[in-house]
Amino acid sequence: MSVLDSPRVRTRLERILPPGWLPYLLHLRPRAWPIVAAHMSVGVLLAIGPAFTTESLRRWLLGAVVWGILGNGGTLAIYSVFDRDEGDIGYLDNPPPVPRHLLAFSLAFLIAGWALAATLGGMFLAAYSLCLAMSLLYSVPPIRAKARAGFDVLINSAGFGGLTVFAGWAALGQPVVPPIVAVASGFFFLFAGFYPLTQIYQMDEDRSRGDSTLALSLGRRNAILFSLGAVSLASVLFLGEAWAHFRTWRSILLIAALALWYVLLLGWLRRSTTAERAYEQRGFYRALWICALTDVAIVLAMSPVF
Repeated sequence: MSVLDSPRVRTRLERILPPGWLPYLLHLRPRAWPIVAAHMSVGVLLAIGPAFTTESLRRWLLGAVVWGILGNGGTLAIYSVFDRDEGDIGYLDNPPPVPRHLLAFSLAFLIAGWALAATLGGMFLAAYSLCLAMSLLYSVPPIRAKARAGFDVLINSAGFGGLTVFAGWAALGQPVVPPIVAVASGFFFLFAGFYPLTQIYQMDEDRSRGDSTLALSLGRRNAILFSLGAVSLASVLFLGEAWAHFRTWRSILLIAALALWYVLLLGWLRRSTTAERAYEQRGFYRALWICALTDVAIVLAMSPVF
């Protein structure tokens, strides 16, 4: 349970915030903000390493707010509007009832993010605009791509995976040169492997709504096999780029991080027919930690300064 999921903390926040504001904050899912901002920062650090100027630091921080809070927070709030989940959801346990004006509130976040994205250059704005369009296609009827097996993983892999890292690179105004193409492509496949893990523990709720997610379509065992295949493709791209341009001892950490994916997924595969929901939910959060370690490993292996 995170800090914001604690009833005591929520009670304190209700006393601090204006009446009725707490559900709006919670459905923005603040737990995800630092995770997404940190993942975006991989692109920043690949571009310039830790050698920041005042201007690059400003662009990095503005990009993190635009992408990690306004864009990501608005997107997750829109998901809440149309999903109407009652059980635990990604980055939010025990979600409160969806407040009346959450859709307008989330759209205001997304539009504010788009306006600020324009100040960071054409590539960053293009990446943000594409993610904005995908976020609406993903959850809003009648298309609601998250209810269509295959489209759900495609949109998440492109948005949270590849484009988020690319956005960090673009926020610094860098030209499209190695290693960003291989790394962004690798994260596309890594998140294709990660995404079914976000669905497995929510299969009952998705089934009750009539959604046809990738995990429901494949079943638990095949969804994990799919994840193994996608992680393997990501590993080829990451290790291939490291071998081609960054042959240093620092790649050892990258090998270790990728090995942890196999430890997690192979263990989950062995328990695919017997695992309880609590185990599957813990597996999702373990995968988040391995994602973070993979981010660090990529930066150490491929940063131009280290």
